Amino acid sequence: MMKKQFTLSIVLSLFSGFALAHPGHGLTHGFTAGLLHPLLGWDHLLMMLAVGVWAANVGGKARWQLPLTFVCTMLLGALLGMAGIAIGGVESTIAAGLIALGVVLMTRFAIHRELQLLFTALFALMHGLAHGTELYQDKMANMALPLLGMLIATAGLHGLGYVLGMQRHRLLTLSQSLLAGLMLGLGANLLLTV
Repeated sequence: MMKKQFTLSIVLSLFSGFALAHPGHGLTHGFTAGLLHPLLGWDHLLMMLAVGVWAANVGGKARWQLPLTFVCTMLLGALLGMAGIAIGGVESTIAAGLIALGVVLMTRFAIHRELQLLFTALFALMHGLAHGTELYQDKMANMALPLLGMLIATAGLHGLGYVLGMQRHRLLTLSQSLLAGLMLGLGANLLLTV
């Protein structure tokens, strides 16, 4: 099974050049753009679904702790970015996060709760910084609306991922493997192009 998943991730990485990387998703053009960004930016879409799936797979308090940690820390990162604070390695960390969480989903690797929260917060902070910096650079008069839209969509994708992660039907568990393979392929492609 692992060999099939690895092969799938290699094949999918050939198509990951179609992915949108930060910045420049058009996030800065109001509430609707912020709401649509997580659905149209592959890196964001895959990460948000994966956090929900991971929360469902871990169970217990992680069901709400991982998504809540992501949303709150992403907001913090966005606020830092909107204040003009920049940190190097944002794109590389986002790409590495896709790969790391893809591996965790694929292998069901057990991680201590504090490390789960730490990794979730790190990847969320980087996503937030990328988007906050984009808003700051565009000198938007109202940065709150696109940010609010993005936070709502992010939470919704976490919920969708959670529902997906709770499914035990063979076809739906296969979709978790597909998600992990896409994350590995996109993450690898982003690392190579950053």
